[in-house]
Amino acid sequence: MIKRLVIVTMVLTIVSVNLALTEETKWIVVRNVKKLKGIKAKKITWQKDDAKMVRIPKKFKRTTHNELSNLVSQKKETMTKESVFFYMDAYEVTIGQFKKFLQSSGYKPMKSINWDEVYMYSPTDKHPIIYVSWHDANAYAKWAGKRLPTDKEWEFATRGGLIDKEFPWGDDENLAREYANYEGTGGKDKWDNSTAPVGSLKPNGYGLFDMSGNVSEWCQNQSDKNHSTYALRGGSWCNFTDPLRVMYQLYPDPHHRSYIIGFRCVAGLKSP
Repeated sequence: MIKRLVIVTMVLTIVSVNLALTEETKWIVVRNVKKLKGIKAKKITWQKDDAKMVRIPKKFKRTTHNELSNLVSQKKETMTKESVFFYMDAYEVTIGQFKKFLQSSGYKPMKSINWDEVYMYSPTDKHPIIYVSWHDANAYAKWAGKRLPTDKEWEFATRGGLIDKEFPWGDDENLAREYANYEGTGGKDKWDNSTAPVGSLKPNGYGLFDMSGNVSEWCQNQSDKNHSTYALRGGSWCNFTDPLRVMYQLYPDPHHRSYIIGFRCVAGLKSP
């Protein structure tokens, strides 16, 4: 009797664990931005492009506390900003996703994409799309019902909850090979002279992969009033460690294309 009771208990425990794991790893399918209202899930699947997205949960505009006056108003302002959130693609947009966009949208890039060049550095549909201009990336985001991240959103999400750290994983440069595909190989970084399939290395604290290295990523906002250049963040597979730092950024022309440039999207309320 005791033996049978132990077996039954073990079975129930296994079932409970499996149910918990299923609940934890479940990705809720979302069709558009309007459907995000009321959703508090940490993980969603965006229906249009089948992208896995994660919730970026905290404020993305830092509130300073240098002034000790008017503490009540200061506390109210902080609470308002912390209640704002958005979802970001957990992975960079892949070749497979971008090809689906081209086939279903009828979008024609200003300059035709040379797929031989793309596959030279991103050889499969699970690798990040490269050689895309800002206009190409923005067109994809609109087709998917999302948008490109603002510069502030990208930087906040990249930090993964860490404060004032050099890299998305902290300050230890020796850990770079665990999180980023960049010049050379070592550790988890096994890709030399090419991108890695998205999500091949460790994620940051928010569950975002390849926020440093692999490909540099377009942001939504312009760098000046003339709208002549756009922010490009994150370093790439052919950089050394300095461009992997969170604060590093470039401002190329929006028509610029390169074997190091890709993007990811966000959905939700835009940052102030």
